[in-house]
Amino acid sequence: MIHKSAVIDDGVRIGSNTFIWHFCHLMPGVVIGDGCVLGQNVFVGKGVRIGDGVKIQNNVSIYQGVIIEDDVFIGPSAVFTNVLTPRSFIDRKESFKQTLIKKGATIGANATIICGTKVGTYAMIGAGSVVTKDIPDFALVYGNPARHHGFVGKDGNKTSSSEF
Repeated sequence: MIHKSAVIDDGVRIGSNTFIWHFCHLMPGVVIGDGCVLGQNVFVGKGVRIGDGVKIQNNVSIYQGVIIEDDVFIGPSAVFTNVLTPRSFIDRKESFKQTLIKKGATIGANATIICGTKVGTYAMIGAGSVVTKDIPDFALVYGNPARHHGFVGKDGNKTSSSEF
C-alpha cells in the first residue's frame, strides 16, 4: 500500500506487504524489503537499502549511505547524517560515510545517528540519544553522546551480557 501523497522516484523497489504512508519521499535507487512500514513524512535518500520487517515511524530522515538490515525499529523523528563536516558551499557528495544498522536494532525517538557508525545486532538506542561511535551487539545505550548502560536480549529487556 502506497498512499497517494507519497512521492516514489524512478528505480525504487518496494517489497510485498510494505506500507508507505502520507507525504513520504523515496529517492532513486531505494530498495525496501517485504513487510515494512514507513510512517508519515519519511524521507529515504538515494540508494538507501532497507531490509525486511523494518518499522520506520513518522518524520524520519534516512540519508544516502545508510544501510538498514532486517527487523529494525526506528522511532519517530530519528535522523541519520551522511557528512561529518557539512558546509553549504562545499559539495561533499563524494565523501558520504556509510552507516550500518544491524538486524533487530532499535533506535529511539529523536535519536541522531552520526554517519560512519555501526549499530550492532539487537542493540537498543534510547530516545534523544546522539550516537557518535559504533554500538556493540545487544548493547543498551543512551545519552548525548550515547554511552553504554548494559545489555538487552532479543526481546528488548535488560539482561546481563552472558544471557544472549
